Order: sequence, then structure tokens, then C-alpha cells
Amino acid sequence: MLTVRYIERLWDARKYDRLLQELIAPRVEAVAAGELTHTSMASAAALAVVRLDELHSPHAPICPRLIRTLIATQKSDGGWGDVASTALCLRALSLQNGEGLAIAGGMGYLATLQQPAGIWPKLPIRRMPEDALVSAFALLQLGDNDLFRATVRFDAAFAWFESHRWILEPDALSLWDHARLRIPATPTTRAGAEANWS
Repeated sequence: MLTVRYIERLWDARKYDRLLQELIAPRVEAVAAGELTHTSMASAAALAVVRLDELHSPHAPICPRLIRTLIATQKSDGGWGDVASTALCLRALSLQNGEGLAIAGGMGYLATLQQPAGIWPKLPIRRMPEDALVSAFALLQLGDNDLFRATVRFDAAFAWFESHRWILEPDALSLWDHARLRIPATPTTRAGAEANWS
């Protein structure tokens, strides 16, 4: 179990890859760990903020440093290099009722990359093929975020996963099933759930 002190020790030693691996290993998100390794500093900071919140320690002395890192590593396009890293960073920044330009910019980045079918590409190029694993990861991180659901075409993403769930790869299906549990009930999500159980 990672403690506040252990997270701080790895962060101060600049062991971002190790911190990221240790933070993600026991989580369902571990199936998508490879999507975060090229942005290990930002992803480690984001996952550390999430973990500190889960430990009821969002005011630990390291938190402001982690949040400053997230803001400093945000790219000019609003993202953190790709869809998965951006979703994770936005989740971290949105905890404790976070808001601001960094969050709005990141949400805009995700909305720009979303494809007409409703899901996102693996690489930050809109015309690349959609990637169910990356999209399920994004929905797991942000599916319960009101600003995310208002900014992206959330209903299209939800409908895509519900209509493709029977052909999803096991890792993407696992992330999607966990994401569905976190998504608040709306007319669209209730209709999707009823269609699956009919």
C-alpha cells in the first residue's frame, strides 16, 4: 500500500516511472499502463493526486507540488500529449471541486479529438482510427464529471460502447464495465443498460 510519505519520497527522488508503476499496478487502469509511460511525470503526478484523495489526504504538503506539475506540463493545445494522459490529468485536477483554465483547456482538447462515432483515437490526431482501450480509459477517468459530459459528445461515446461491448477486447471491456459503474444514471445510460439486459 502506497502511503503519503512513500509517494513523496519517490516524487522527490524523481522516480516518476517507478511511482507511476507502483500507483497503477493494483488498479483496474493497469491494463492501460502502457498508454501513460511516455508522459510518466505528468501521469505519475496525476495518479498520485488521485491516490492522495483516496487516502483522504488531499491537503498533504506534496499535493500543491503535484498540481503545479500538472499545470506546468499541460501543452498549448490543452492536452497532456494524448487522450489517456489528458483524461487522467483532468481527473486529478477536477478532484476537490477543481476548476479553471487548465481543466477547460483539457476538456476542449478531448472534445476536439473525439471522432464522429463518439470515441477517441490512440494518438492525438483526429483522423487516426478509434481506440476502444484509450476511450474506455477516458470514460473511466471522467465519465462522472459533469463538465466532461457537457463538453464532449458523451451520449455518442456511451452508445458506441453499448453497441460494441460484445466485440471489445477483454482489457477495453474491463475498463468500460468499470466506467459504467461510475457513470451517473441519465436517460441515455438507463436506456443503454436496459437494452443490454433485454
